[in-house]
Amino acid sequence: MNNQILSALNWRYATKQFDPTKKIDAEILQTLTEAIRLSPSSYGLQPWKFLIVTNPEIREKLKAAAWGQPQITDASHLVVFTRRTDVNEAFVNRFIESTAEIRGIQSNDLDGLKQILLGYLKNATPAYLQEWTAKQVYIPLGILLETAALLKVDACPMEGFDNKKFDEILGLHERNLSSVVLCALGYRASDDKYATLAKSRFEKEEVIETI
Repeated sequence: MNNQILSALNWRYATKQFDPTKKIDAEILQTLTEAIRLSPSSYGLQPWKFLIVTNPEIREKLKAAAWGQPQITDASHLVVFTRRTDVNEAFVNRFIESTAEIRGIQSNDLDGLKQILLGYLKNATPAYLQEWTAKQVYIPLGILLETAALLKVDACPMEGFDNKKFDEILGLHERNLSSVVLCALGYRASDDKYATLAKSRFEKEEVIETI
């Protein structure tokens, strides 16, 4: 298993050219989406939503808002990672009720956690909450990239897009969401020159230190 993980991580790269004729099958897509759903978050709060965009017309519009990058339309699937803009008392209450139901306990058994969360939100400025929720979204992105590599699915994480235009095209504002980062998923084109480049990483001694 150790060799399998390292082999997959050495195999993967930020795919620039996808083969538009190759699609991810339903079973693999289910595993990928379940991996991001199971991702950890601070307090377990899950201040996010993941949009799997397959509609060709919408993806053409998104491509224009991402400076024409072909991954947007050529990849099998496009995942838009969004942060919630309504992380407030009502959201906390829903989270507490959901957790209690899943664990088969009463919601008041989680009053301690609830008060911690409400206190955290009370002391947080809107700007801080925006930054915090955006950072949370990168956790499932990382999990998606590794899961995809293990399944031999190519991926390309992308920050190069117009956030406001994406939000407008996808109608995110009225859904209390805002786009943060993208990930194109599919299978590399045979002529993607980046596939054969040696992976460029600093040596272990330079980036990892044991104290």
